[in-house]
Amino acid sequence: MFESAELGHKIDKARFEEEEPKVREALLDAQYDLTKSGAFPVVVLVGGVDGAGKGEVVNLLSAWMDPRTISTFALDEPTDEERERPNMWRFWRALPPKGKVGMFAGSWYTAPIVQRVYGQTRDGDLTRSIEEILHFEQMLVNEGTLVVKLWFHLSKRAQKQRLTALAKSPKTRWRVTDVEWKHFALYDKFRKVSERVLRETSTGGAPWLVIDGCDRRFRSLTAARAVLDAMRKRLDAAEPAPVTPAPPLVRPLDGLHVLSALDLSKKLDNETYQNELETAKRKLSLVTRDPRFKGTSVVLVFEGSDAAGKGGAIRRITGALDARLYRVVPIAAPTEEERAQPYLWRFWRHLPRRGRFALFDRSWYGRVLVERVEGFCSESAYMRAYSEINDFEEQLAAHGVVVLKLWLQISNDEQLRRFTEREETGFKRFKITPEDWRNREKWDAYERAVCDMIDRTSTEIAPWTLVEANDKRHARVKILKTLVDRLEAAVKSK
Repeated sequence: MFESAELGHKIDKARFEEEEPKVREALLDAQYDLTKSGAFPVVVLVGGVDGAGKGEVVNLLSAWMDPRTISTFALDEPTDEERERPNMWRFWRALPPKGKVGMFAGSWYTAPIVQRVYGQTRDGDLTRSIEEILHFEQMLVNEGTLVVKLWFHLSKRAQKQRLTALAKSPKTRWRVTDVEWKHFALYDKFRKVSERVLRETSTGGAPWLVIDGCDRRFRSLTAARAVLDAMRKRLDAAEPAPVTPAPPLVRPLDGLHVLSALDLSKKLDNETYQNELETAKRKLSLVTRDPRFKGTSVVLVFEGSDAAGKGGAIRRITGALDARLYRVVPIAAPTEEERAQPYLWRFWRHLPRRGRFALFDRSWYGRVLVERVEGFCSESAYMRAYSEINDFEEQLAAHGVVVLKLWLQISNDEQLRRFTEREETGFKRFKITPEDWRNREKWDAYERAVCDMIDRTSTEIAPWTLVEANDKRHARVKILKTLVDRLEAAVKSK
């Protein structure tokens, strides 16, 4: 797929000088229209062979566009903080919000290609990286992101000429290091691996454009026009065609489901509760002091019926932990900043470092629960969220993160009793709102959404733990025991 990029494309100086001001003006107009509309973000990926002018194009586009609404992310060696998170974390948090442009000089493609060329990974590893990238980019496209992918190519002969010329000039010698020459020696391997990656990741929603990097004027105008045309086409487009939703799960005819099958009568007397609680807290404290735990991070997801006791369960866990090791992340309605990003962005940025906990009081499952039931998102949005969430959790697990998802279930009658108690107790009154009473009227709709969520997202990698929570003592002990068992298993596997 590189043949056309080896034809020696050129643009003479006169034509470049004629076209440049037109392109620059049109780019700025498109950028201002994008900012004004705030309709979608633009992600520009710049990749290619050494010496093909990637850096020059990035600098040129940055200079031609308004710097106030464009940001550049230059790939470097990951920091210690980045190494302690999933591979995509460093890119997740660099994504531009709606109405802005983010340019990536090097991207999520760089490491998989370089590592395969140098023999640090195998074909199977590259296949998994490609699948991860495809899922990630499809998620961006589904969220409305405009993804423009530019690959700058040089033939082997052209690359040698380019590097030699740069090395000879005192003004550009600094741009050619031993790394570039080492890459040149592996040119054939780079070409083979890169061609496979580009072929398998050039999709309808995020296609690659391969550009001949020999001529500075040609590559500059071609790249600028590619970005301009993509932005203008999206800005001028009519409303997108409606997406045909996937069919919902078929409800069992006998009315039996995962929630109705729970035995909510389970109880613990106070003496048993106190003994088992202290034992579990002691074990939790000990496992976090194990030197092997420093290589593990933990993500706890607390979901459940209103008044099911999520806060009390969280407090029993944090009471056994060093305060420096955890962060409780309460999830409420998204802010304006969060609404300008992909749905999962506000959760990505709270992922813990190794040796730490993140406890999510509500979570990314809001899309398939509250947003679904209340009509805050389309059917197509919450239906595709199931696979996006599974992909996200698979990446966490692949990075060694312990993901524990807890659903706390109480009966309708028990919820009514707790709501009434909260209204009648002064220091608990803040826990009950008109919204809670209104949600009770949609009990059946929420129950159906929960069952669908569990069926579609309880995976071998990140299964749901269903907690019978009519008795708070039983619920708290079960949660602590489950957490301890998962952590002990994770530590022993190190």
